[in-house]
Amino acid sequence: MSGNDFRIEHRYLELPDSFYTRVQPSPLKDAKMVCFNHKLAEQMGFRADSESDWTGVGAGSELLEGMDPVAMKYTGHQFGAYNPELGDGRGLLLWETVGPDGRRWDWHLKGAGMTPYSRFGDGRAVLRSTVREYLCSEAMHGLGIPTTRGLFMVSAKDPVRRESIETAAALVRVAETHIRFGHFEFAAHHEGPEFVKTLLEHVISLHFPHLVNLPDDERYSRWFEEVVERTARTIADWQAVGFCHGVMNSDNMSIIGDTFDYGPFAFLDDFDAGYISNHTDQGGRYAYNRQPQVGFENCRYLATALLPVMEEDDVRRGLRRYEVAYNERFLQNMRDKLGLAIEDKADLSLIMDTFSMMHEHHIDYTAFFRALSNLHSHGHGPVRDLFVDRSVADQWLERYEERLLNESRAHDEREYAMRRVNPKYVLRNYLAQQVIQEAQNGDYEPTKALLKVLERPYDEQPENDAYAALPPDWGKHLNISCSS
Repeated sequence: MSGNDFRIEHRYLELPDSFYTRVQPSPLKDAKMVCFNHKLAEQMGFRADSESDWTGVGAGSELLEGMDPVAMKYTGHQFGAYNPELGDGRGLLLWETVGPDGRRWDWHLKGAGMTPYSRFGDGRAVLRSTVREYLCSEAMHGLGIPTTRGLFMVSAKDPVRRESIETAAALVRVAETHIRFGHFEFAAHHEGPEFVKTLLEHVISLHFPHLVNLPDDERYSRWFEEVVERTARTIADWQAVGFCHGVMNSDNMSIIGDTFDYGPFAFLDDFDAGYISNHTDQGGRYAYNRQPQVGFENCRYLATALLPVMEEDDVRRGLRRYEVAYNERFLQNMRDKLGLAIEDKADLSLIMDTFSMMHEHHIDYTAFFRALSNLHSHGHGPVRDLFVDRSVADQWLERYEERLLNESRAHDEREYAMRRVNPKYVLRNYLAQQVIQEAQNGDYEPTKALLKVLERPYDEQPENDAYAALPPDWGKHLNISCSS
């Protein structure tokens, strides 16, 4: 460790001790560092001149001075049913650091072994899911969507039994906070109003400092409105890039609106409004087109947990902010994607008709909007080529060109702005699958190469065109399970 410029804290330990259990990590055997996020480390206030210095921390065999690992206790609604038995089943909060810019970071070791909340699990994470989480959190960050981040990951020889025998890995995941909606549900349903209040004050003072000096009632109601709005806006951003989370349980909802807990996620290839990315989600509860509604339901679970300490009217008013914030952000996102700067009442029907057309004709979501961002420099060809029936494309393009006549920006100015919001590169499932296969054979170079591309998803990067290609047939609709 050298050149550190961060302050060490562990403020989570100020909460009542029912919110956590101290647990030592169970070390992994022969661990080696396989990916280290140097850029992020610098933002956080330290430099890793030698990556291997951090291997012991990732492997759970070494703790730095000031680290005091705890498994967090929370509960939550999973697939609509309340589960009191939840908590960090394989992750430990190591410490918190505050960087040179005053930003706070939780360090969470995922795959650290058994905890009192492991239920029937072994507390381990497998290489496949660890690579997927690292890739996706960095892809989302590149897209500008609030998310937890991957700081570094190690792989190890330890065998882990899932559907088959796999190898273990561990991830140090960082975020401003790991507190979730489920922490509030735990406090309300099992501990009582005083605990809800303590947790509320903790979250406001650390993560919503601009509200600290308001009187109680106003502080709580403004805070809840903000949480609801952040949640709504993050999900509107997911919808705009075609991201499917797959497990939107309330224990996977971050209290600050980060995208949290990457399990069976997917980015849409061929557009399918009802796409289900998690093959254990038989009823499609968390399908792509249901995510906005589920976000609202999760805010309702949070609202219920807050009733012991807030006025019911304030809670209801806070919940009403969800639909408003979601609709505003979604409409703005889609206008930006279509390059529409001047508002027109007919825009919403154009947007919904565009979704219907893409759904009906299985049009690749990312490729369609990116081709549209180069319409006047590359012509209609790249858009038309995505359609089996070119006449459908022609009809739509005619309507779109007509709508553009109301716009005042020059074509190249508009398309430059569109390319800043319509990514050329997303983490398609087949790309993740390919680099995971190489990683399982011990080669992490393809993972690192993909990470570099995903850092700049909106840039042309002509040398990386292959990463923007449409998926091969085997790469569509890959089944991803929760067993990570």
